[in-house]
Amino acid sequence: MIWACFVNNKLGPIAFINGVCNRHVYISILEAKLVPFIQALREDGITNIVFQQDNAKVHTSKLTVSWLTDSTTQNEFSTMEWPAYSPDMNPIEELWAHLKTKLHRRYPDTKSLKGSSDAIRPKIQERLWAVWWDIGEGVLNDLIDSMPRRVKALSVARGWYTKY
Repeated sequence: MIWACFVNNKLGPIAFINGVCNRHVYISILEAKLVPFIQALREDGITNIVFQQDNAKVHTSKLTVSWLTDSTTQNEFSTMEWPAYSPDMNPIEELWAHLKTKLHRRYPDTKSLKGSSDAIRPKIQERLWAVWWDIGEGVLNDLIDSMPRRVKALSVARGWYTKY
């Protein structure tokens, strides 16, 4: 399992999760990865930062919501409210697909790696790390530029499925 983020054409950190991601693991990732990234963005003059996530249970737990409420105030960002039963229009989903495609193109043997999960995990993480940091600004710009089309398609579909 992986957690990562981006803002505009800037890649954020990536975190690898070994095992189950519960609310405690999720909050520790946000503390270790999201908050420093937001602080760095603010130092670069980027403001009006909105954190977007879906309604996964770890995202909506009382503990996570409480942590986010405190952190948004302390670190000057906001969290997007996500409708309860909405399709996942988060552009990070498209970025995951891009990452997976690039991983398998660059390292075609990834599907056939042999060994225990403990032996394979570091190799896959190393590969994902390399592919992640090679994602260009153009890919991120295209994702951001697609948002008006995505929202329009969602509106036309009245909240049902879209090609996104």
